[in-house]
Amino acid sequence: MCGNNMSSPVPIIIPATKKATAAVIFLHGLGDTGHGWAEGLSTIKIPHVKYICPNAPTAPVTMNFNMTMSSWFDIFGLTVDSHEDEGGIRKAADSVKEMINVEVKNGIPSNRIILGGFSQGGALSLYTALTTHQRLGGVIGLSCWLPLRKSFPQAAADSPNKEIHVLQCHGEIDPLVPLSFGDLTAEKLKTLINPENVIFKSYPGMAHGSCAKEMSDVQEFIEKMLPPIN
Repeated sequence: MCGNNMSSPVPIIIPATKKATAAVIFLHGLGDTGHGWAEGLSTIKIPHVKYICPNAPTAPVTMNFNMTMSSWFDIFGLTVDSHEDEGGIRKAADSVKEMINVEVKNGIPSNRIILGGFSQGGALSLYTALTTHQRLGGVIGLSCWLPLRKSFPQAAADSPNKEIHVLQCHGEIDPLVPLSFGDLTAEKLKTLINPENVIFKSYPGMAHGSCAKEMSDVQEFIEKMLPPIN
């Protein structure tokens, strides 16, 4: 993490309007904060679901001329053969696993927690879901990729999430994280978990961002994976 100790501002929380029996932990992209995605997720609120939008710590990012910005881990480049910040990715994943533990201690079982994120946050969500020993309720990856892909399947050998459901969404004209990255990631995921559980959706005219149809698909996925408890 390039010296980053993962200290960061407290997460933005959208509380459930009823008793919280499920949670979504959603990680923002490079240079962003939890506030932006909290605003978007508030438009698809589900009464029994608590939304948690953490803020990444700040650190120099190599790809962006070592400018200091919010970042879950360092990024050296966005090409298929770019060097990756293995140590930083693993530390960031450990931090996310601790976020999950906090919610479990608060009374929400891990299999009632969906992990999700956008761009760098989505990448971290996929990596964490495949390497954690906590059985999750699902994972959402928006406009992202699978980090350290060459470490799999060994990295996921003991994963309890072989049957996890994944929703991947990607803009068809994304200039930063190309659609091909999403395609390759979906195909890789199908070799690691039940391929029938991997949903990949692309959106014409969408760049590196989101759209109403994507948010509707995210809401539908959350409702399906985290139904109310009667």
